[in-house]
Amino acid sequence: MALYEHLLIARQDISAQAVDALATHLKTIVEGEGGKIEKQEYWGLRGLAYRIKKNRKGHYVLLNINAPSAAVIELERQLKINEDVLRYITVKVDQFDVSSSKRNREDRPEKTEASETTATEETAQ
Repeated sequence: MALYEHLLIARQDISAQAVDALATHLKTIVEGEGGKIEKQEYWGLRGLAYRIKKNRKGHYVLLNINAPSAAVIELERQLKINEDVLRYITVKVDQFDVSSSKRNREDRPEKTEASETTATEETAQ
């Protein structure tokens, strides 16, 4: 079986419980096709870069899936039918990223004093 990262954006006007129910429904679809959801992350209600179907925000959900390709095809077919889903993307990966996506944003390296000093010297010259 192959490994996939699946990200979906649900409409802003549904509740977080409805998004969780949608993710549970997707989990049953994948398990029915012989796959497994390794990890499910709810990223919350976030602003979109541009309007999608008259929505400015969306509920983001990330799923790490270990399943055959037939399960992913069925999953995407079901998402096309669902009106609550604005966008989705499924990417085949070699291995799952073990760190949390939220932690990656917090751990971005900050500028060091040496790089700030170099930048200041370059502007002075």
